[in-house]
Amino acid sequence: MKRLIFVVPLLLLFVSSVQAKDYKITGRVLGAEGEKVSQTTVLLLNADGTEVQRTETKGGFGKGKFKFKNVLSGEYVLEVDAGELGKASVPVSIIADNVEDLEIRLIKEAETSGSTAETRKDTAAPEGVSTAGGAPDKDYIINELSFEIKKIVAEIKNLNSELDELKALSKMWVNPLAIYSKEIILKNGSTVFGKIVYQDEKTLKVETLVGYLIIDRRNVVRIIDNVVTEEQQEYVPEQVRDSYTPPPMPKLAEPKYTSASPMDREAAKKYSANCVLVGNIKERKDTQGNIIFTGEVKNIGGRRADFVKVDFVFRKNWSGETKTLTTFVRGTYHTFDSGITTDATLLPGAVGSFELYVPHSFGSFIGYSYIIDWEEYE
Repeated sequence: MKRLIFVVPLLLLFVSSVQAKDYKITGRVLGAEGEKVSQTTVLLLNADGTEVQRTETKGGFGKGKFKFKNVLSGEYVLEVDAGELGKASVPVSIIADNVEDLEIRLIKEAETSGSTAETRKDTAAPEGVSTAGGAPDKDYIINELSFEIKKIVAEIKNLNSELDELKALSKMWVNPLAIYSKEIILKNGSTVFGKIVYQDEKTLKVETLVGYLIIDRRNVVRIIDNVVTEEQQEYVPEQVRDSYTPPPMPKLAEPKYTSASPMDREAAKKYSANCVLVGNIKERKDTQGNIIFTGEVKNIGGRRADFVKVDFVFRKNWSGETKTLTTFVRGTYHTFDSGITTDATLLPGAVGSFELYVPHSFGSFIGYSYIIDWEEYE
């Protein structure tokens, strides 16, 4: 027990010897004319601007004095903001002794920016303590610059939003269908481009260029996704642009008769091949943005149809520009006398399917038509 009692005091003595020593900072706050300033706040800040302590200057006897206790050694900044009387910011270093009898003189904002807050001492500074005059107050300048930067950023954002709205409006007038995602084909042959905002079992509410339309579902043949992609417009000189006329849409193939007799002509119709579309052409889009058209063709004529194909004519824009893509029908195999074999043959009454792959690079189009074509060799 005696040994334990002897060891504990030694341990307490060792711990107290390694603890950091506390110092104090005292001084007085003076105005620009040398008057003592009371009832004002003095802040003690770390070098990174973190507040350590704060105190109020005294009034009455000892007017304008302030005091900080239990201050560890290190670099600090004393800051005073007395409102209309002025401000001051004074760096203080504490190494091995107290800092006493500081005089902090305030600087009014009306004074020139080159002036500095003066720090004086009535007695010589102790060894290890360095004090310097306060640097010009930079907070006001930084705040003003930050406000101007935020104001400019807000103006730029506003201008960008207005520019986006103008681009959207210009795109709408160049191609009104660019802002709508659905193409609705009706039984009467008309087509409505718009955005479906509401639908139920009986009706569709569609937003269009002319306003909102209520469409009965019984009048809808099919609804197609109107996939519109951006494409680069080719430059056309003004002289050519003025004299430009849209190319005509291709015409459907007309039957050619080999006989002038009406009776022979009717017999030729009866016993010739005649390929027609079965049902509707279905459209779907894959994950890569490519469009795939599928459908079926039936030979309702009396002869075999060879090399049956479907020509799709796509209308690219409102100026009448068109592009044509062709796909062959998958029918039965037939080998001709010349040795050529084809799988695009439809016997009378046979049905064949087709599939047209339109890549994403093909660009946008506002509509299409199709032509079924075939050859008769026997």
